[in-house]
Amino acid sequence: MSELTVSRHFVEAALIGAERTGFDSRALLRDAGISPDLLKIEMARVSSTQYSRLLQAVWNVMEDEFMGLGPRRCRTGTFATMCALVIDCPNLEAVYRRAYEFCRLFEPMVAMKLEVDDRAARLKTVIEGDIDDPMYFFRESILVIWHRLGSWLIGQPVELLKAEFSYPRPPHGDEYRHIFHCPLSFDAGETALTFDKRFLQAPVIRDKPEMRQFLKTSPADLLSRPDESNTFTGRIRALIGRDFTRSLPDFEWIATELHTSPQTLRRRLKQENTSFQEIKDLLRRDMAIYYLSRPDLPINDIAFRVGFTEPSTFHRAFKKWTGVTPGAYREGERGQLPD
Repeated sequence: MSELTVSRHFVEAALIGAERTGFDSRALLRDAGISPDLLKIEMARVSSTQYSRLLQAVWNVMEDEFMGLGPRRCRTGTFATMCALVIDCPNLEAVYRRAYEFCRLFEPMVAMKLEVDDRAARLKTVIEGDIDDPMYFFRESILVIWHRLGSWLIGQPVELLKAEFSYPRPPHGDEYRHIFHCPLSFDAGETALTFDKRFLQAPVIRDKPEMRQFLKTSPADLLSRPDESNTFTGRIRALIGRDFTRSLPDFEWIATELHTSPQTLRRRLKQENTSFQEIKDLLRRDMAIYYLSRPDLPINDIAFRVGFTEPSTFHRAFKKWTGVTPGAYREGERGQLPD
């Protein structure tokens, strides 16, 4: 069924290092099942499965987990070795401290350092040496991988209180709302993630067989498939479901199912940088993109499946989401857009 989609920006950002080193980006895209033509559409998006395949293709062909963006080459297998070292840790605090010590073995160092005070815990990015990261992808990836790895190891998302970035808000900054689900601060002194320190004592619940399975698709899956199960955004997505041909549950019913008041739920969604309407709209957008990849489905049928009674209304909404009509988008996915 449909899944979360990934912005064209992150597709292009993931290819910068490979292109600069002389690799064929079009071949990498095709290996991932992404039409190079699709990237001609400014607001295009790809499925998380396609994006995960792309990242794995880039890592494998470059033999560099930093994808040509870091201060040095990071040989493939480095992340897996770090995971093998942290799987035996008793809790999240031990995971982050051991991971940092592992990263100190490499020079120049690239890591996140744990800082703890009376109120909160903070993961601060430490990057030694010069990097060539014009689209901020390298720095974003470090934040996302360390945060989501920790969440996976303890079996629950580490809810963030704040995300800080030592650079100006980038043009794709709106995407950060759906990545970090917390207040964002740009032009900060450091790049860091802050969370309640109670998470540090959460036990590691994964075992070595689970880790072996996890590493078949990670860290690519960590970047492409966030675990939203414990966020209000993710729980609402699950309650809404995927059947938009019937009446959707209203906000009051959703709040009751989540054992909270509508007022509290609105406040929590605001803290996660979203709203009930936006959650529904993005679900419709991602489902529409999924259905458009199926050539057997007429566009009018897709409009009905994603909850529009009038095809013309669907066309307007889809153009707002992606900048092009459903038909043009489908042509891009097929590789049939004119030059």
